[in-house]
Amino acid sequence: MKKLAVGLILILVSLSPIYATSGFAVTYGEATYSNPAWKNSVTSYFQSHTDKNISDATSKVITASEVNTVSKGVTGKTYSSSQIYSCAMVDLSYSNGIKIVVDKSKISVVTPKMYANALKSTGITNGYVVVTSPVTASGESALAGVLKSYEIAVGTSIPEQAKKAATEELYTETQIVNQTGQSGDNVATLFDKVKTEATNQNTQDPAQIKVIVVNIANNMNINLTDSQAQQIADAVAGSLQAQSSLTDFKNQLQSVTDQASQSSGILNQIWNYLQGLYDYLAGVVSGQSL
Repeated sequence: MKKLAVGLILILVSLSPIYATSGFAVTYGEATYSNPAWKNSVTSYFQSHTDKNISDATSKVITASEVNTVSKGVTGKTYSSSQIYSCAMVDLSYSNGIKIVVDKSKISVVTPKMYANALKSTGITNGYVVVTSPVTASGESALAGVLKSYEIAVGTSIPEQAKKAATEELYTETQIVNQTGQSGDNVATLFDKVKTEATNQNTQDPAQIKVIVVNIANNMNINLTDSQAQQIADAVAGSLQAQSSLTDFKNQLQSVTDQASQSSGILNQIWNYLQGLYDYLAGVVSGQSL
């Protein structure tokens, strides 16, 4: 009977990779991946933040070229391969909205709320996201890795318009944080409220959105220059305008999320059943040996 119980547990173990790989992805920054010590450190951090086996995740290296494709048109910045440190893990089996963990010991500027805002610009409001780096980084370039992780997990590309809007939004948020001294969370809340109000007013016009920005910023006691208010309005307008391009990606994201959540639930049910069976058989065997 012990052999039977062990055999059933081995069946569970063999099934685990099947369910764990669904909607589960990791990306490594190019500089991190090329340094074995850094890669191992990041992998260990991810493993400590999931009950799945990281080796089961689909992984990809994020190159400077991929980051620059979007960033140079938004921020004017370009990065070399030795500057791409940030890494991300995405698990779509998380079914309670979006949960973002940022390694505060390494990511110095961008907060979970700021990432959540940027992801919302690409239609992403579900999943478990972990962001880290082997060295201190602002976290801006990590967005490329997070978005790529979602593309891998979902199995389809995010439209370039939406990627650009998300990058511009995150970049503008970091600029406002640095210029005003406000916390990242305060600035993220400002952006979120502006997007919500602009949506309620059914407007994507930067001029109208700028009025919303000023009103909400005043209510939050955030002092903005006219230029800063315009920057925020332009970023929010870009985010709202990108939504029409996201229908296919959103549908696929929802499908994979449902599948990943269902697979995770099935795996838990199998585990609970086999654990109960094992406990029962162990009790029988123990009773026979008395």
